[in-house]
Amino acid sequence: MAMPSSTANWHWKNKNVTPWAKEWFERELVTITVKGDRDAGVVSVSSVTDVEGDVELGQRKSKLITIYDTKISLKWTGTASDGTEVHGSLTIPEVSHEVTLDGLSDYTYNWTLSTTSSPAVDALFKVAKSHLPAALESKFAEFPKAIIDIHGKDLTVSAEPSRSATPAQGASSTSSTSNAFKASTVAMGNSRPMERKDVNLNTTNVTVEANFQASADDLYSLLTDERRIPAWTRAPAKSIPEPGAEYSLFGGGVSGVYVSLTPSKEIVQTWGLKSPTWPAGHTGTLTTTFEQSTDSTKVTFSLNGVPVGMQDEIKRNIEGYYIHGFKSIGLGSEL
Repeated sequence: MAMPSSTANWHWKNKNVTPWAKEWFERELVTITVKGDRDAGVVSVSSVTDVEGDVELGQRKSKLITIYDTKISLKWTGTASDGTEVHGSLTIPEVSHEVTLDGLSDYTYNWTLSTTSSPAVDALFKVAKSHLPAALESKFAEFPKAIIDIHGKDLTVSAEPSRSATPAQGASSTSSTSNAFKASTVAMGNSRPMERKDVNLNTTNVTVEANFQASADDLYSLLTDERRIPAWTRAPAKSIPEPGAEYSLFGGGVSGVYVSLTPSKEIVQTWGLKSPTWPAGHTGTLTTTFEQSTDSTKVTFSLNGVPVGMQDEIKRNIEGYYIHGFKSIGLGSEL
């Protein structure tokens, strides 16, 4: 069933703008110059040496959503009060939507001083460390607006785009989802999964339903397209939507194999959780079905093979990681 034209803008569209973003940082950051107090010296960004990561612009329900997570390395230089030319480097490991717009964490600055230390040189280094961050963060705040201003016209919208991108409710959900997976990853790295002493596990089924204001085709793509999955999981993914092909979500937190796929109708896949509480080597079977109506689509997640005693935990995982992940990119839902 085709979605009516009145709901066409509910469909997700995105554009990769990574090459443009690299050029933007290289051009804009070198305009930064800061001056210390009491003739302590002047410091400038001399070059941007590397920009790693991906930058995309998405459109959903007439809102433009910036999706980016980059690592920026640059060189800075200045003249100390005694005339010494001072050089150094700086790396900002995370310049992302979550830091710049959602404020989920603070920027981290990793500094290096290349010039031999002296009182005048150290004073200038202090100027760099105390004054450059504010100037850089001012530029970083301009970045998402620049993405929208330059590339927003390439995506169909019918109203003023959302400058803050992720809706307020979604930002909170994304924060809890992202942080939960980061914490889970740490726990998984330090803990051994529960060993299966009994291959005949007692298992049961967990079912979660939600309605989304999107087409079945759009939702199917968001769940299977490797390029689109990170938009709602905020983590790396691997996915080749073919029977027998392996997939992994949330940076490897969930993995399995596709059993069968019927576009816009059903996805059947084995499902395993990388967690100390999930039995090692055990997989369930997740069947995801789509029932599209006039202006929304009902999605049913049915996971068979859940170890008895884990029902509540798995239900919370599906609601938190999948349902709220979709909500974070503007897909309204009702559980």
